[in-house]
Amino acid sequence: MTSRIEKIESEVMQLSAEEAAFHAWFTEYDFNAWDRQIEADAKAGKLDHLADEAMREYEAG
Repeated sequence: MTSRIEKIESEVMQLSAEEAAFHAWFTEYDFNAWDRQIEADAKAGKLDHLADEAMREYEAG
């Protein structure tokens, strides 16, 4: 049985050059989703340990 993801992958591979504009749209959509997730994680303090570690390494030279 073909999964939904496999069906989507197959459809994307069959896009015409004109329809391939979907790639640019999806890339932008994906980048924006990633940015929103990073922002939410930062606001929630989930990245604080990384910032602390970076500061310790910076101060240590």
